[in-house]
Amino acid sequence: MALHFVSCIFASRPPTVAAKAQHSEYFNPSNKWNFLPEERSSLEVYKTGDLSTNLSEKVEVVKNEVWKTVDESSFEGLCMIDVMQRLNIDYHFQDEIETFLGKQYANYSSVGSGYGNHIHEIALRFRLSRQHGYFVPEEVFEKFTNKERKIRPELSKNIVGMVDMYEASQLAVAGEDILAEAEKFSGKVLKEKVDCIDSHGDQFIKRTLEHPFHKSLPLFTATKFLGDFHDKNLWLSSFREIAKIDFSLLQCSYHREIGQITKWWTELGLANELVYARNQPLKWYIWSLACFADRSFSEERIELTKPISLIYIIDDIFDVYGTLDELTLFTEAVCRWDITAVEQLPDYMKTCFSVLYNLTNEISSKVFQKHGWNPIHSLQNAWKSLCKAFLVEAKWFGSGKLPGAEEYLNNGTVSSGVQIMLVHTFFLLGEGLTKENVQIIDRNPDIISTPGTILRLWDDLGNAQDENQKGNDGSYVNYLMNEKPEYTREVARERVMSKISDAWKNLNQECLFHKHFHPTFNKASLNLARIVPLMYSYDDEQSLPELEEQFNSLLYDSFL
Repeated sequence: MALHFVSCIFASRPPTVAAKAQHSEYFNPSNKWNFLPEERSSLEVYKTGDLSTNLSEKVEVVKNEVWKTVDESSFEGLCMIDVMQRLNIDYHFQDEIETFLGKQYANYSSVGSGYGNHIHEIALRFRLSRQHGYFVPEEVFEKFTNKERKIRPELSKNIVGMVDMYEASQLAVAGEDILAEAEKFSGKVLKEKVDCIDSHGDQFIKRTLEHPFHKSLPLFTATKFLGDFHDKNLWLSSFREIAKIDFSLLQCSYHREIGQITKWWTELGLANELVYARNQPLKWYIWSLACFADRSFSEERIELTKPISLIYIIDDIFDVYGTLDELTLFTEAVCRWDITAVEQLPDYMKTCFSVLYNLTNEISSKVFQKHGWNPIHSLQNAWKSLCKAFLVEAKWFGSGKLPGAEEYLNNGTVSSGVQIMLVHTFFLLGEGLTKENVQIIDRNPDIISTPGTILRLWDDLGNAQDENQKGNDGSYVNYLMNEKPEYTREVARERVMSKISDAWKNLNQECLFHKHFHPTFNKASLNLARIVPLMYSYDDEQSLPELEEQFNSLLYDSFL
């Protein structure tokens, strides 16, 4: 029953405006969305508490008996951190990891000072250091290049080294030619080798190419990792025990949170008022799960899912329900942020604005009580920006005077809804709440707008493949082809993938060089960008089979 329900979720991609009226049953999955996880018995609650105590004890054992034996300059310590990350248990050891990598960076900060001689060692140290905000220069890879600054061909025989080099290259920033060459070379080698090795290695390389670690969520990949790891290190069994217990506790949290979210959404009643709007609380929850991946953020995941639901509902109001005059009045009401300004609106818009108004005040009050800062003006401004962006698109598509590709993309970065997600995330986290940081957040900085660009472009790649797409929802691919008649669709899609790559380099740079925000917020921004491909990789039937499989696994599988 539960597995069937999850399958229904990901087959509900919103159709185009023209198709929505004709296929309302497809757009509204009805009671298939009325999902509550199984009730937990008191015995299960007791077992959860017992598991939590057991986990704490095992974490302390690793800290006191395993980690303290690791020399601060050892390569083994790097391997341990890598495994912790891939098993999604590194947040239990943040202080230890930061101390270790800080000492590693101090010991190997200058090029040529013993940074390492092997591809595996150099690439792993490079990747882990950059992931934690230490800028290691790309020149550490120069020893693997020839006079033409190309990667030496003989290195292609080292398949493990090529995997490590490819993983490291994902942390490049703009202008790093050596890393660009490293990605191109290692990617080409791995694609050629993938069919020439045993099935186990074949799957590992395929996963690396499709989902390099830096651009993936360990939350979804941790259960598969141990199948790829064959070293006989004594500490591996301890890490596996921690990961298994941690995963079980996470599943308990997810079921409880989904129950609370479903109850909130059902009682809200918007799904009954807006029968053609998307009714997808689990899908909205996945976004929150990405932004707040650590187990300790249960309350934050629940709270963030609420404004995310309104992004989708308001989007559907603009796409499906409202006339241009009504949408203009609705946007004006949001911009005035006045509950009395909705008298001229139809009832469904009044209801939606009332929910938006009350929810924003409620979240602002909770943030103030917990963190001592009232974010009401910042949250209001984010909603104003979103509705204005939606209205711009409605006017474009209503008039038939379509924008240029870049004009569309700049507006689409805002209409993606990412700004709403990350502004709420910033205040719910409560880290780095200063006047300066709030002013930066209000200006939609690159740490927010760049994931929005990634989302918009990925979404449009999907739309461009939809045969029913007639320009009603917009597509950067189509606008680019209009501007460049010489572009085939394949060339235009390649240009989009290149822009996504550039956006990732920009996001990497934000996390490396701009230290305005707390690392937890940077991680939330990265995680949101990481979940995007899963959320928009539709198959020919407009379903999301990979996301469905991974979310099913997250909710119901055991950690092997």
